[in-house]
Amino acid sequence: MSDIKNTTKDNAQLHDEIENTPSNKSGNRSFASIIKNSLSRRTVLQGGVATAATAFLAPTASASWGDKGRGRGRGRRKLVKFDPVKIEDVVDTTMPTISDDYQYQVLIPWGTPIEPGATAEYSGDPMKRPTSAEAALQTGLGHDGMWFFPISWRNGRYGHRDIESSTKGMLCVNHEFGTNSHALGKDMPESLEDVRLSQNVHGVSVLKIKYNYIRGWKVVKSKNSRRITANTPVNFSGPAAASELLQNPNGNIPLGTVNNCGSGPTPWGTYLTCEENFNGYFGANNEFTPTEEQDRYGLNALGFGYGWHLFDKRFDLSDEDYANEQHRFGWIVEIDPYDATKPPVKRTALGRFKHEAIAIAESSNGRIAAYMGDDQRFDYCYKYVSDQPWEQAIAEGKSPLDEGKLYVARFDEGGTGEWLELTINNPLLAARFDSQAELLIFARLASDILGATPMDRPEWTTIGKNGEVFWTCTNNSNRTETNVANPEAPNSDGHIIRTTDSDGHLGTTFTWDIYLLASSTRGTEGVFTDPDLAYADEDGRLFIGTDGGQPDGLQDQLVVIDTTKENPEPKRLLVGVSSDEITGFTMTPDRRTAFVNIQHPGNGSPSSTNFPADFDGQTIPRDCTLVITRKNGGIIGS
Repeated sequence: MSDIKNTTKDNAQLHDEIENTPSNKSGNRSFASIIKNSLSRRTVLQGGVATAATAFLAPTASASWGDKGRGRGRGRRKLVKFDPVKIEDVVDTTMPTISDDYQYQVLIPWGTPIEPGATAEYSGDPMKRPTSAEAALQTGLGHDGMWFFPISWRNGRYGHRDIESSTKGMLCVNHEFGTNSHALGKDMPESLEDVRLSQNVHGVSVLKIKYNYIRGWKVVKSKNSRRITANTPVNFSGPAAASELLQNPNGNIPLGTVNNCGSGPTPWGTYLTCEENFNGYFGANNEFTPTEEQDRYGLNALGFGYGWHLFDKRFDLSDEDYANEQHRFGWIVEIDPYDATKPPVKRTALGRFKHEAIAIAESSNGRIAAYMGDDQRFDYCYKYVSDQPWEQAIAEGKSPLDEGKLYVARFDEGGTGEWLELTINNPLLAARFDSQAELLIFARLASDILGATPMDRPEWTTIGKNGEVFWTCTNNSNRTETNVANPEAPNSDGHIIRTTDSDGHLGTTFTWDIYLLASSTRGTEGVFTDPDLAYADEDGRLFIGTDGGQPDGLQDQLVVIDTTKENPEPKRLLVGVSSDEITGFTMTPDRRTAFVNIQHPGNGSPSSTNFPADFDGQTIPRDCTLVITRKNGGIIGS
């Protein structure tokens, strides 16, 4: 048995160290070496790529939501006018600091029942954590990606047209992780009950929320509210669904989703949740030597120190009865927020890797392109393109996410690039893999073979107002090369990349530039580093949430950038609490209410913050969602 109980490193430290350890040994040409000779300092800081035609819109922009089209094409209009939080304004790190033009309400902290009366609420009592049964009926830990799905209402004055509500809807929220010390109050699980509690604070919450003019936003009852945890039955679909590599000798059915990081909506109204660092939940009770495939996905005998494998055989890498359990994670999972009778579906055509988030763009002919980052140092950027228009596929009873082509990006000199198809029809890949199913299950290895460009932790993706794609690259402490585009080695601050595809998202070539180096904001009032969360609205605002130690004594923050301006000028809307992360962002259709998450406040320790409770040094801090509104009722970010 692995002697992980005697390790001197705690769960959170192991999580951070192993998550950020590169597993790419391909030796592919680095992104740094490519941009070194292709861009000048002026191009890097100002942005030099032409934007695409306005015909290709993000899903939110193509929906019939309120204020549609305001400011479109009017780049000189000042989009970001609020009074930003100044560095000297942040004096209390036990509570968030928000712009004077805005206000916030705390919603669904960890332990909130998914329906009123479903179970008791966990209030942060340090002497008593929830039971596993209670946790299965409560919002979990590690609030991350999310999306608001409005519930329509009928307006008879306009020919009985359905109007999307901005005061009532289903909110889907990811729960990325909760360390043992936070969730259990101990460093390691001591029983299967402990493991079940840890597993049940992971996954996704689907809740119905409603606005009341007196009490604000509240959770209300709905037959579609539910928790999806590490033990919820799930289905597989797409090219790898029937693969033997997804079957165990034990014959156990597929269960659960874990480390749900970023997310994205589909044009047809479903929620996509992304499995990122799934490897950290596996370990080995007996002797274990990783295979090439396991090593490439970061699987090892210790994991992140959760210890699930000590009491749950599914997560024991040395148990041959569960030899392929690991292959059942690392996917994008589709959830119908409006129908709890439908099980979550893992879409294998989108490939298996450490999915951070997904952004879908709709082309003029109705086909979709989905942009995804693999969040690990020196891993890759991906794109999926559906074979059919999404409405046609659904009319034929098929998923647009099951039949299509998966690509990986190669960034070339001169601001151009190519999408390399991951297909078994390529002789290079056919020599390594027996089938398209195997190729998709080991998409990282296939991308290595094609010579994809290793990146600095590509995380969230979002579609800009003119169809351009913004990619956040959080950081890379392992970078060793310096150049005009990434002048720091290691790259401790991160950057934002902008790409524009040929043929309106459907082409296999693209242009690119460095939209913003976070290091260039140092010494300015708008300083931020470690960009992670990204959300672009239809007017041209870009919202960036951060994940990492911020300069000038700041905590992680939410900044807003007017992308219609030539030079990016971040303005700080929100600063979080001690040791948290600002992540997850969604809006109501009228764009006058936004939801953003405070993740792992204080890293779960009550000594630095007890948020959302007032500081007392004892109450366990709880991840939560902030509901943000402008005091004058204006559009968020304005």
